[in-house]
Amino acid sequence: MEGTVFAPALEGIKHVKSEKEVMLTKPFLDACKHILPVIEKFGAAMALVKSDIGGNITRLENKYLSNPTKYTNLYSMVQEEVEAKTAKGSSSCTNGLLWLTRAMDFLVELFRNLLEHGDWAMSQACSDSYSETLKKYHGWLVSEFKFFGGNEAFSR
Repeated sequence: MEGTVFAPALEGIKHVKSEKEVMLTKPFLDACKHILPVIEKFGAAMALVKSDIGGNITRLENKYLSNPTKYTNLYSMVQEEVEAKTAKGSSSCTNGLLWLTRAMDFLVELFRNLLEHGDWAMSQACSDSYSETLKKYHGWLVSEFKFFGGNEAFSR
């Protein structure tokens, strides 16, 4: 995938773990940031996804920048919040990391669907990806809402 919009993200993924297999905060966030221009290629239809991912990256990055030595690895942020009993809060870094990884799972499934089902409309690829990854975490209102259906921006 050299020379594609995916190349920077794929290169960045190689550096997210330390020699001891610990997830490093800055390389992880940098790799996630490389996905934003890819999402942007999909246009306004994916603006919500891009905004959500960008917001969670910013939340984690701000925490990291507050003390880069202390937060070298992602586990240190989560551990601190668990010990402080703030991990379950909607504005916690733990929650941001959880939703960031869920969004990345959605994107991986979307890209897989687009690759494996070239005959599918974008709306079908998105709906299937959503059902497979995110639907179980959303309430009934979001689940019942036609998340991507009928959106002309997704037509091929």
